[in-house]
Amino acid sequence: MKSTRVIKPRIREILSRELPPELIEKLPKHWVRIGDVLILPLRPELDPYKHRVAEVYAEVLEVKSVLRKGRIGGEFRETNYELLYGNDTVTVHVENGIKYKLDVAKVMFSPANVKERVRMARVAKPGELVVDMFAGIGHLSLPMAVHGKAKVIAIEKSPYTFRFLVENIELNKVQDRMTAYNMDNRDFPGENIADRVLMGYVVRTAEFIPKALSIAKDGAVIHYHNTVPERLRPGEPFETFRRIAREHGYEAEKLNELVIKRYAPGVWHIVVDIRLFK
Repeated sequence: MKSTRVIKPRIREILSRELPPELIEKLPKHWVRIGDVLILPLRPELDPYKHRVAEVYAEVLEVKSVLRKGRIGGEFRETNYELLYGNDTVTVHVENGIKYKLDVAKVMFSPANVKERVRMARVAKPGELVVDMFAGIGHLSLPMAVHGKAKVIAIEKSPYTFRFLVENIELNKVQDRMTAYNMDNRDFPGENIADRVLMGYVVRTAEFIPKALSIAKDGAVIHYHNTVPERLRPGEPFETFRRIAREHGYEAEKLNELVIKRYAPGVWHIVVDIRLFK
């Protein structure tokens, strides 16, 4: 990947021949690269030139497609990106020795969560059974199967995302220890089976706590993700988890808590590692 210190002058040099001088200062200084697809945050003032700007970034940064950053939302955390350049948004992103195939235009993948993906590779233990309730393309559970040598049941509800999850299991050669299910995790029949449960979802994760409790063994560790307004910290999100666990006859112990990233102004994406006792 080229250094941004080298790239910016080259982009500026090309576009300064075509754009009004006041717009040159508004060109994006930061971007996200996933495989050979670029996600560019573009200010509205650049709209009349957006396709040309994208083309220049693509040429200088050597990517095949450029998307304009949009909001992520909905049940499946869909992206809402505008395609500015190129036509193929399916790519393979390599991180920490793991291949993630995905459609960047439709499937969420946050490079900002890299530390958590690396951490999951370290916490998983050989032979333990991990149930990933919100697997996506295997964001968090592929590292556990590839590097941690754990056995993984990966559950993903979106049929489109599920296709990439299945491909990624094969791409990373972990078919012998990773099984994928295309279903709502609340319909998953396994009970009292998991040594570790991944709950890598946000905003509505608390709704799925009762299901996680039924999947987990006594003494299992649950990696519980959620979004928390600053004013509710440091109590949340653990207190909600413990309250729901107690309502179902379980006790919960907080082992660890980490901030993943800022989710929105005044709201943080948090993960809590919780030991569950039946």
